[in-house]
Amino acid sequence: MSNWTLFSNHGHVLVCLARDPDARLRDVALNVGITERAVQKIVRDLQDGGMVSVTKVGRRNCYRIHKKASLRHDLEAHCTVRDLAGIIKKKPEPAQTTVKPISANVLGTRPIAPEAGKSKPDKPASIKARTGKSTKTGKSKASGTTERQQGSLF
Repeated sequence: MSNWTLFSNHGHVLVCLARDPDARLRDVALNVGITERAVQKIVRDLQDGGMVSVTKVGRRNCYRIHKKASLRHDLEAHCTVRDLAGIIKKKPEPAQTTVKPISANVLGTRPIAPEAGKSKPDKPASIKARTGKSTKTGKSKASGTTERQQGSLF
């Protein structure tokens, strides 16, 4: 399995800054998986390309994304940063949990028999995969090492 992603590091940094304009470059570097020095160079490139401006607020920097700026490659020049950010800026929502109905005893009426054939839902597969834990024993199935998965558009 290869380790490539659809976006370059420039795209990843732009997404991080669009999600959190007050982020420290150290945090952006950790999220993207590159060095802080590389993030500094990328932010400078984005500034030179007219996609980002940096404002000093106290001791911190605030990054403003210029959403009307066109993407640089000829294939995407008809799109703006707003088009791109609108697609991927939002973080995925966590899995919804099942809401348990109010018991009949709370309402002061006679109890309702549970529906036949229905069982308690198990943890979503995404939680099992993320934690590496079995729902029965609570012990890790992983070998104890943590792998960092590269982010991608799809």
